[in-house]
Amino acid sequence: MRSLLKLDIMPERLDHAIAIQRRRQLYGRRLGRGLTDELSRLIATKLPALRLDLSEAAPKPFSRLFSAPVDDVWLEIGFGGGEHMLWQAENYRQIGFIGCEPFLTGVAKLVRGVDEAGLQTVRLYDDDARDVLAWLPDASIGRVFVLFPDPWPKKRHRKRRFLNKEGLAMLARIMRQGAQLRFATDIAEYAEMVRSAIDQRGEFQPRPGLLPERPADWPLTRYAEKAIAAGRECRFFAFERR
Repeated sequence: MRSLLKLDIMPERLDHAIAIQRRRQLYGRRLGRGLTDELSRLIATKLPALRLDLSEAAPKPFSRLFSAPVDDVWLEIGFGGGEHMLWQAENYRQIGFIGCEPFLTGVAKLVRGVDEAGLQTVRLYDDDARDVLAWLPDASIGRVFVLFPDPWPKKRHRKRRFLNKEGLAMLARIMRQGAQLRFATDIAEYAEMVRSAIDQRGEFQPRPGLLPERPADWPLTRYAEKAIAAGRECRFFAFERR
């Protein structure tokens, strides 16, 4: 909350952010080394038009969420610097994209990319993705990306991992039949945890599960490139909503 007050660029979000903070703890960082003047300007001037307003009910049909016509809606949870989501939006112009990311520097970078590309098929939420999952209509999403989420490696923190039983249940509700969940991690133990959780639930099936290689339409993020450079093995998964 201190960062929101200090930036003084989103006063209309304070009441909402306070409500979120009272309801549950959002783990992770909001700011890195601070925003440059350019990124602060983008958040102040460009983000409001892209930001989801969760105080209003989702439109019917849901595709009306976007100013351009779309055939389907995909969701990325924790888009980091936005490289992957921007690539997807630029290469799948007929798809509407919703991105969730509390890290403001990454949000600002994606806002810049969306603005420069002139995209009308992107909406963003700069807070807890669980708020969006609760707001989305049933069976409204055709694909979900959860790429290199925070692994929370300490045992006492693992309950914070997003792809746990609770997270998978929330995804199962909003994903339509046949929708794909794409997951990537460079942490072997996290990969096994997710595979085990998938196996224990009936809503998803590994189709194919662990991928033999990264698909052509799955661009590497800077985090993935750093992991590879550091010698860590990146694992890529695809699961299907039953």
